[in-house]
Amino acid sequence: MQATEAVKLVLGIGEPLIGRLLTYDALGMRFREVKLRRDPKCPLCGTAPTITDLSIHREGGAAACEITPEPHAEPNGAPRSKEPVGAGRSKNDC
Repeated sequence: MQATEAVKLVLGIGEPLIGRLLTYDALGMRFREVKLRRDPKCPLCGTAPTITDLSIHREGGAAACEITPEPHAEPNGAPRSKEPVGAGRSKNDC
């Protein structure tokens, strides 16, 4: 379906899903169309965008968006062990 949408946009034919979202329920074998409105407060496409430079993504800078987990505290307030989950266990342990 995405390829069909791309062809429609490139050739300028048909009715593309601009402003609409098509959902598919595989279990019920149903399609549903939802109309979407542009959010004027959106930081990317709103009336006063604050995100104006996407070049980091074009240059393969996905690592800049990587989330590094911070250590969490145990319920008693003590910091968690830095030992990886499952460390010291063999695959035969249950």
